[in-house]
Amino acid sequence: MSLSPPAHLDLRGTPCPLNYIRTRLALEKLPAGAELEVWLDRGEPERLVSEGLRQEGHTVLLTPLEGDSAVRLTVRSTVTFPASDG
Repeated sequence: MSLSPPAHLDLRGTPCPLNYIRTRLALEKLPAGAELEVWLDRGEPERLVSEGLRQEGHTVLLTPLEGDSAVRLTVRSTVTFPASDG
């Protein structure tokens, strides 16, 4: 069985709360257990996005990037989102 690479979002430079909204929309398209890599600026974006995702029940791993100016969040979706009505 082969594992596909995680989906990837580069949201460096994207303001709050837009970075959280884009991350959540990307997660909604993935099955439970799938991984999403999200690159964010350090500070408020890192804190708000990771806290929001954890509150929703996702597993979040933080890895510093580029000399501490950015962070990579590896998010494992542990939530099944309801189908959209459209």
